[in-house]
Amino acid sequence: MNFNKNTKIGEILEVAPEKAEILLQAGMHCLGCPASQEETLEEACSVHGIDVEELVEQLNK
Repeated sequence: MNFNKNTKIGEILEVAPEKAEILLQAGMHCLGCPASQEETLEEACSVHGIDVEELVEQLNK
């Protein structure tokens, strides 16, 4: 799967659970929160002050 800023956190964790480590290292420590499952990467990055383009690049490596 190719991730982008509109990919939901829940989708990432469902199809590539190993990517959780990247999200945690970026500062997203609320991956278990039910609300985060429906958030897009862009929304989550905005809340956490993370550069979405940089995170998408890391997730797609």
